[in-house]
Amino acid sequence: MAQKFDVAILGAGAAGLMCAIEAGKRSRRVILLERADRIGKKILISGGGRCNFTNIHCSPENFLSANPHFCKSALARYTPADFIALVEKYRIPYHEKHKGQLFCDGSARETVAMLEHECRAARVEIVTGAKIRQVTKAGEEFHIAVDGVEYRSAKLVIATGGLSIPKIGATAFGYDLARQFGLKIIDCRPGLVPLTFGKKDLGSYGDLAGVAADAVTSCDFQRFHDKMLITHHGLSGPAILQISSYWRPGTAITIDLAPDRDLTATVRSMTGGRDVAAARHAFRAVLPQRFADRWVEMHLPKDWTNLSLAELEHGVHHWQVIPGGTEGYEKAEVTAGGVDTNELSAQTMESRKVPGLFFIGEVVDVTGQLGGFNFQWAWASGYCAGQAV
Repeated sequence: MAQKFDVAILGAGAAGLMCAIEAGKRSRRVILLERADRIGKKILISGGGRCNFTNIHCSPENFLSANPHFCKSALARYTPADFIALVEKYRIPYHEKHKGQLFCDGSARETVAMLEHECRAARVEIVTGAKIRQVTKAGEEFHIAVDGVEYRSAKLVIATGGLSIPKIGATAFGYDLARQFGLKIIDCRPGLVPLTFGKKDLGSYGDLAGVAADAVTSCDFQRFHDKMLITHHGLSGPAILQISSYWRPGTAITIDLAPDRDLTATVRSMTGGRDVAAARHAFRAVLPQRFADRWVEMHLPKDWTNLSLAELEHGVHHWQVIPGGTEGYEKAEVTAGGVDTNELSAQTMESRKVPGLFFIGEVVDVTGQLGGFNFQWAWASGYCAGQAV
């Protein structure tokens, strides 16, 4: 038996919840269908369980897309201040942790509870465990078949997320629907993901797992200064996760292991005693001991002249690493790529080809940098669609 709604939203993550709230506030009859057994699963695990819900320094430059201008309209219409106002309305305590990143003081469960309460207040009907069998369009109406029940609506919003973290239910369903309705997809790849070493670097540094250092990573005209971590498989930490979204297979990333520091200055100032021990001592002043010793061992100068020491200094600021790959969607925080933004209205997120069909959140080819930006895109794109459905 068919149930009719004004708006059907597939996916009760950050974007889907925000869209449902805004549509419900506009007196639309909304059905929110979630495949998982609970809403907001990715919100719940974000920020170490504390939900890094936005970034106060959010700007279009913090996003990666084939069309870098697409996100501007949505980000301007719904800002970090707007979501902060919602958090403060519910008296959820929060703090700024690092570079404008805002986290809940307590648990991400408070954020999900807030969004659920807003949905209920807007009379949104939420169905969890909804296994969608088929989506079709007949005339001006969408038909969504879910386990013996058919939902019909004039507006359909796809907020099914990307491919990252499949263990919490991520699938390609949103991309499949886009293709079904004739929309183009920008090739997807893991974003904000640890990188793996190639065979040579793994042999040289793989046993240093657990060593962390301050670093600047650069690639594709992007540059990030943050912590880097050596793992059993390669490199991780914020500086690596950030650059991973811009890295392409077969290319190198450049790592400065001692930003704004001159490691060999003390050795160069010595008139005698220039040797391995002196170099190790100098490198240990900045790098973790095991990493400092390994670096000197792997890059011993041919002699101890100022020219050779300058080459040693240059090397530590320009470590060229060609990753073997990434740790995949299992470890990726987001999916880069997605529904081609040329297919969508930047103001409403509606398909240019299929009236009444909208795509929001991670399924769209807009990927934020680390630090709350992807949540802000979810809130903003969800808000814009919610104002249009």
